[in-house]
Amino acid sequence: MLIKEYRIPMPMSVEEYRIAQLYMIQKKSREESCGEGSGVEILENKPYEDGPGGSGQYTHKVYHIGKHIPSWFCAILPQAALRVEEESWNAYPYTRTRYTCPFVEKFSIDIETYYKPDTGNQADVFNLSSAEKRQRTVDPIDIVKDYIPPHEYLVEEDPKLYQSIKTRRGPLSEDWIEEINHNPGQTVVMCAYKLCKVEFRYWGMQSKIERFIHDVGKYLGSAHRQAWCWQDEWYGLTIEDIRQLELETQLALAKKMATQKTDPVCQTCSTGIRTNLSFWFQTFLKCLMIPNLIIS
Repeated sequence: MLIKEYRIPMPMSVEEYRIAQLYMIQKKSREESCGEGSGVEILENKPYEDGPGGSGQYTHKVYHIGKHIPSWFCAILPQAALRVEEESWNAYPYTRTRYTCPFVEKFSIDIETYYKPDTGNQADVFNLSSAEKRQRTVDPIDIVKDYIPPHEYLVEEDPKLYQSIKTRRGPLSEDWIEEINHNPGQTVVMCAYKLCKVEFRYWGMQSKIERFIHDVGKYLGSAHRQAWCWQDEWYGLTIEDIRQLELETQLALAKKMATQKTDPVCQTCSTGIRTNLSFWFQTFLKCLMIPNLIIS
């Protein structure tokens, strides 16, 4: 198992981040879905009690990745290999998200997140065991300083240039985190502490898992820059507004998704598929790089 902890400071309050997070997820879920064989299907979205973090909102989703897999490979795959299931428990300011695939029983991604009113200076918010601490690496993310590839850069999503019309916050300086640390209490701030555990117990997959863990950091930076630069869209919304948007998104996605049929797969095909797990895993990781994973 690989363990990595990301720490993402944001110049907003913990309460504001909750709205920003949920708004981001429903918006990107709509944008990332394009119909049959692709996108996000929301199966459940309901309150829960006595679960992870106490009481909160439980969501069960299915990611359909068929459109991202070459047709020759897709033809021999069972339907179970074309879907990844997500279960999430949002007991804000704590959340947990788990990803599994019915086709690959030795695979899981587990993400725990705590949201704290600081700049990311707490050493062990997850109360890890000694063994887990030895396995863990910590990766701080700065939405202003971190490198953005030229082909991904958008002027309207640059925190160094963006200023909110509604809140008048921004632009952010290169040293915005240090400025807040040197002037405590003068500016609202919070940090998402995100612990990512990946298990994929198949020989030869270690390098791909390590590359995936590294790539998560890049997408976290991108998603949080968007959360900041989209604040005029979500600022002022209530949790009731968000739940209504989620319902509308769920209905819109249901219309897009075609009925999926479960096709049997013969033993010969199954054996051949197992030898292509590396190909499947690489494709799956690309498909899973959406804000539900990286910001929830």
